[in-house]
Amino acid sequence: MKGQDTMDISSQEIEAIVRKVIAGINPATNVTPDIPAIKSPKYTGDNGVFERVEEAVEAAWKAQRDWVTNYKVEDRHRIVEAIRRCGRDHVEEWSHLIVEETQMGRYEDKVEKHLAVINKTPGPECLTTEAISGDAGLMIEEYAPFGVIGSITPTTNPTETMIHNTISMISGGNSIVFNVHPRAKRVCAECLQALHKAIVDAGGPANLITMLREPTMDTVDMLTSNPKVRLMTGTGGMGMVNALLRSGKKCIGAGAGNPPVIVDETADVELAARKIYEGASFDNNILCFAEKEVFVVSPNYEGFIHNIQKQGAYLLNNSQVEALVKICLEPNKNQSGYEVNKKWVGKNAALILAQIGVQVEDSCRLAVCEVPADHPFVLVEQMMPVLPIVRCSTFEEAMEKAVIAEQGNRHTSSIFSKDVDHMTRFARLIETTIYVKNSCTKAGVGIGGEGHCTMTIAGPTGEGITNAKSFCRRRRCMLAEGGLRII
Repeated sequence: MKGQDTMDISSQEIEAIVRKVIAGINPATNVTPDIPAIKSPKYTGDNGVFERVEEAVEAAWKAQRDWVTNYKVEDRHRIVEAIRRCGRDHVEEWSHLIVEETQMGRYEDKVEKHLAVINKTPGPECLTTEAISGDAGLMIEEYAPFGVIGSITPTTNPTETMIHNTISMISGGNSIVFNVHPRAKRVCAECLQALHKAIVDAGGPANLITMLREPTMDTVDMLTSNPKVRLMTGTGGMGMVNALLRSGKKCIGAGAGNPPVIVDETADVELAARKIYEGASFDNNILCFAEKEVFVVSPNYEGFIHNIQKQGAYLLNNSQVEALVKICLEPNKNQSGYEVNKKWVGKNAALILAQIGVQVEDSCRLAVCEVPADHPFVLVEQMMPVLPIVRCSTFEEAMEKAVIAEQGNRHTSSIFSKDVDHMTRFARLIETTIYVKNSCTKAGVGIGGEGHCTMTIAGPTGEGITNAKSFCRRRRCMLAEGGLRII
């Protein structure tokens, strides 16, 4: 052996030196150098809340593979029910926290929204298999998962959207990485951690739902560009939806609304005033599907104004309207020349009116104003309890102005009428995803109406009132040569 000048050393001494090296200790000095330890990545998170996008995605990806490989459909049913129970247990807590953190909306209305999405969002039961059997064989089409879904949620319905998307997306076999609105990150983290615990306690995989602790636009970009994220869904403004559509990823987008309402000459004005007051004041009008402007045909105009005041609305005079425009809106170079002042989005009517010297009780949930059809209150989606009312000479004029106000969003519209022909003509002209007749527009998403509930209304991308089917791919399986036919 070469190097015979080396000193003899026992195996015990070699082992001691190796132990020191492994421990980071210099064998010659017995001193540990001041070098930070290098940790291998662990995707455990804080009950689903992660610091980095890549960690949240990787954890969700592993959970999704486990979810589709090792769990049955009956497991999905069991875990979705656990999510519903968890939601019911926390609904009052989360409703209070949303108002506290976002400074928008009303607690009692948020409770109603939460209960709607908890109880009326469909689970795996809506994923029905279609089959065709014939001489050439058997064909079945099933709903299969995309994989990891990136979900961007709004400040207006933060935990409500998180609950709906969680039920719908995991029912379809997916996992989720949430990028929530920064102004609702605290309540969303508490909601996600509670849902995460409910999933794990019910026997489901950890990290089936994850989120970023500090969400930003940069984390949205990182989420969108990650190759393990197969589908992006966004609930919020059109700027966000358009950005997702440009990403190159499959996208489900829920954008702006500005829903118009028509009250025609045949309408029951007492019913119209009661339902429009209820809908336009619900959660201080922050919902994208809430009534935003009303077009009343002349024979019913005075009656409608009288009845909506009877419901509790405060009628602004012309000078008060001008003063309120300066507070609620800001100059902009868009079509109307204005954009909403976000400071007042979702605030109580009494607080907004106090800014122009009008004192009303907090029980007054809505301010109304008589304006022309080109007024900025009509053309700008305010998302606050200030409702513009436009007088129209004919039903045709009301339809024309309503279409202009809706601005092609094709989101939500409604009509109060006893004339079926009027209902049909307006539906064909306005082409909105949600169309409600003789009730609040919130009935169109199952809040006080029939049908399932959602807080992700995908108008721009066409999925409409989303459920588990919306977040699945259609897969076809063929069995040839007669298939399983016995007849």
